Amino acid sequence: MAEPFPLEPSLWAATAPPAPPTPPLAERVSTDVCIVGAGYCGLSTALHLAERGIKSVVLEAKEPGFGGSGRNGGQVIPGLKFDPDELLAMFGPERGTRLVDFVSRTADVVWELIDKHKMNVPNTRNGWIQSAFSTKAMPALEARAAQWQRLGAPVEVLDKAATERHVGSDQYAGAWLDRRGGVVQPLAYARELARTAIGAGVAVHGKTLATKLERTGDKWIVSTAGGASVTADRVVLATNGYTGDLWPRLRQTIIAANSFQIATRPLSDNVRKSILPGGQANSDSRRIGLYYRLDHTGRFLLGGRGRMGEPTHPHDWRHLQAMTEKMFPQLKGVEVEFRWGGRVALTRDHLPHLHEPAPGLLIDIGCMGRGVALQSAMGRAFAEYIATGDAAALPLPPTPVKPLPVHGLNELYLAAFINWYRLLDRLDAARAA
Repeated sequence: MAEPFPLEPSLWAATAPPAPPTPPLAERVSTDVCIVGAGYCGLSTALHLAERGIKSVVLEAKEPGFGGSGRNGGQVIPGLKFDPDELLAMFGPERGTRLVDFVSRTADVVWELIDKHKMNVPNTRNGWIQSAFSTKAMPALEARAAQWQRLGAPVEVLDKAATERHVGSDQYAGAWLDRRGGVVQPLAYARELARTAIGAGVAVHGKTLATKLERTGDKWIVSTAGGASVTADRVVLATNGYTGDLWPRLRQTIIAANSFQIATRPLSDNVRKSILPGGQANSDSRRIGLYYRLDHTGRFLLGGRGRMGEPTHPHDWRHLQAMTEKMFPQLKGVEVEFRWGGRVALTRDHLPHLHEPAPGLLIDIGCMGRGVALQSAMGRAFAEYIATGDAAALPLPPTPVKPLPVHGLNELYLAAFINWYRLLDRLDAARAA
């Protein structure tokens, strides 16, 4: 069997501030809330609970931000995959309106946290662009922008010429620009969330794998691989793409797909100014989409779907390098300095899922490409729900844990769909040429 290609250090690991100390849990402790997973949701929940005077202990199998929170593209995108009108149709006028209001403000939460706690996080809030890969994709983007404009969001439609000026590539038919969005150094943000939470009194324990959940009377006991345990009134599971078997069948409710990324060496000044000169990030409308941006060191980074298995060779990223050079010929021959990837939690209905399968157990799973903003805001909502018991604090109603049918084959199905969608994208491009 081939040895996995080393994923560390990623660009983010190489440029983030040092991680705060998070020693393994070494004894039995009691607390109000035990949180499993030190990503954005878990850490945001812990911090917002601390601000309400509620004690929590966070358990992390590796270190804060090790999973998707430290491996994503750092795009801070408000909203969900669905447009406001679709969410209203799906959830009704009352619940749907609350959900639209919640997702419209998720990006705000990120910058409120960074500013309030003076976090050492490289960030820019100049907006997020979603570009149309073909003229066929433009009506949907125009309708999306129009719906958000009616709600007062600072968004605008860009024609082909304006898109080329904003993006630096002539590959797109147009785009829409959402000025609520932006970019952060994602691992720096996760580590600063951890540092801030620790400063507020939260106990964060790295290298502490939670292995068992059991209910005893009105308490939960969370056992760990090292033998220590946490007794708590409530438990929050926030493990997303790195979910294991701590709660029965939860892992089977998602497909933990790989998202691969590459980053170049720092670009020269003139090349840097020719790509996304306004500092935005871009995601395109391909069925198998690409996302890219410049980071705070002047590197170009691009991400997209990778193979389902773990990477074994630099060739596993070659499709991303080929797309980089196709869309931005000025990057041809520029050295790729970093290659990395991480797991993202995909749900069948393209929505985040909340579960409350037992008294005092709250589960969040599914980011759908919106994790930085969505999970930061989800943590705040969880803290409010735990503190008040008001179900209206949750953006979505909790649903039963329902595994995907024939889950073991879903990764094969997804790989087949990815190849099929890539073919359709190529056909669309050929027709547009």
